[in-house]
Amino acid sequence: MILSADQVSALLSALGLTQSIFKPIPDLVGSLLAPLDGVVNTVDGITGPLGLPAISSLPIIGQILEAEPASSQSLNPTSKNPKILDTVSCEVDPYDPPPVVAQSFPPFDQAKANIYRYRQQQSVNLGSWFVHEQWMTPSLFTCANGSQASELDIASGWGSPSEAKAVLERHWDTFINQSDFQYLASIGINTVRIPIGYWSLGPLYCQGTPFEPVAEVYANAWSRVVRAINMAAEAGIGVLVDLHGAPGSQNGQAHSGTSDGVANLFNDPSNTNKTIAVLTFLVQQLATVTNVIGVELLNEPINVPQLGDFYTEAITTLRQVSPEAARFPLYIHDGFDLQRFSDFVASRSDFVVEDHHAYFVFTSSDDSEPASQHTNDIATSISDDLANAAQKQRRNLIIGEWSCALTNDSLASTPDPLAARQQFCQGQEQVYSNHTAGWSFWSYLTENCSTDLDWCFKNAVGKTLPTTFFSYKNTSVATPIQAMALAVAVSGMNLPSMTEVLGRVDTAISTSSTSMASTSIPSTSTVSVLLSPGDSQAEQSITKGYSDGFMTAKIFAQHGLSRLGFKGQYVADSVEALGPTVIAPGTEAYYIDWFYKGLEDGETSVNAATVNL
Repeated sequence: MILSADQVSALLSALGLTQSIFKPIPDLVGSLLAPLDGVVNTVDGITGPLGLPAISSLPIIGQILEAEPASSQSLNPTSKNPKILDTVSCEVDPYDPPPVVAQSFPPFDQAKANIYRYRQQQSVNLGSWFVHEQWMTPSLFTCANGSQASELDIASGWGSPSEAKAVLERHWDTFINQSDFQYLASIGINTVRIPIGYWSLGPLYCQGTPFEPVAEVYANAWSRVVRAINMAAEAGIGVLVDLHGAPGSQNGQAHSGTSDGVANLFNDPSNTNKTIAVLTFLVQQLATVTNVIGVELLNEPINVPQLGDFYTEAITTLRQVSPEAARFPLYIHDGFDLQRFSDFVASRSDFVVEDHHAYFVFTSSDDSEPASQHTNDIATSISDDLANAAQKQRRNLIIGEWSCALTNDSLASTPDPLAARQQFCQGQEQVYSNHTAGWSFWSYLTENCSTDLDWCFKNAVGKTLPTTFFSYKNTSVATPIQAMALAVAVSGMNLPSMTEVLGRVDTAISTSSTSMASTSIPSTSTVSVLLSPGDSQAEQSITKGYSDGFMTAKIFAQHGLSRLGFKGQYVADSVEALGPTVIAPGTEAYYIDWFYKGLEDGETSVNAATVNL
């Protein structure tokens, strides 16, 4: 039985679960505003000129000091079209794609990878590029099969697999290109989330699934995914590879690849095994790719009791793939149950990140709330929930999908709908930036982008969204020259003398409670006593922690104007990497507290450098 949105909302309310967890196909709210043209910025930020340190020379963790729409037909994204109109032509132009089969990744750079993986994420989803949704790219569904709603409908439509292959390969090659990545980097987007399906890995992984009859359609799909990751790297952008469609389907929704409405991943061991095999391939391929920040194990799975067990089994398997895989970030969607998987992440010490999605348009309760109340909820109760979860789990939390979408009813009572939408959308961005390690807007591009302020990031920038998204909010870099000038200014930051730092300990050892409140990271220290005279080991941990924190702020700012995002994980991993010869047993809390002090002072210095430009 498939429940309606209102039925699901009522059920969730009765169970006490999170609001807005049901995600059907969104309604599109139009606008006549034109899309914003971006300015290309190709500067890496720390590439060697003018005396700047080359990123390749940076130490590892723990060693800090040394298209226009193809179809113009009116769209109703909530409807399904079982028949093709007689007036629609399903002839496919021949397509001879450029050679991409030989795609490979550049040599792995661990130091640079650390910056990609631990920094604060300002991100967009590249939705409907490799996993298609009818409301986003309707032209691809014009001659799709069946209910014309899912990826499989496209692959099994268009007259033949060879014709469907031509349609999809043309789309993969043209929907997003290098100029899009350069544009995103120029406005401060440092990460993209790329949804893929298991079919994207190629024909071998289609065997024994509904995609087996059309496996040839995906013969060249994985090479396009590799190319997308490399295009992002050219712009200095990190990539989160998201398994959006798993064998058997993790949620029964069309965006998981099939249109039958059946979620059969968790009750069929063969599908579970296939999914872990897919994830194993991804980790084998991507754990040593410099700009890949992680793999997301599942997108929006149903929140069944066995979900936690699946994650545990998958993570255990993936950690054994290679030494690099043992440290590789793995992302888990929480099934819209923030508390349950906040506890799951908090119980682990490895780099596991909870992904929570936030939407306000899919339930009757969403519809009944005015825009101003949604905005207030985000600034109060939702902000508190996210801050509490992040503090508990080392800040290993992102908002992997969100949008500017509001229903017409939510906007009906406001005299200025555009201003209300701006407050709602920018309020989300601020809260997610302050209380989590990152966010990813859904989505970068749709075929009707120029009339979409709800879901199309490219059109919303500078209208309902801010103009730029750099981690340092007072920064607006429009040209390579400005970026270089900022990098030079940051490179001139000097580390305070350790005599000065230790002078701050003369009164007492602080627990950093003030600074921690702003970072959502708990201090592990319970120390509130005077530093004993001559305690050289404690002094060593204090000075080491402070200098590492300060230099971390400087290094991250030099690379894309970034801040450290996964702070608790970074510090814990640093303590482990440094070991007892550098941080004496019993003095770890000194190191951690003073790392945060140094980080805060370093970020203050970076802010001062940007203001003075």
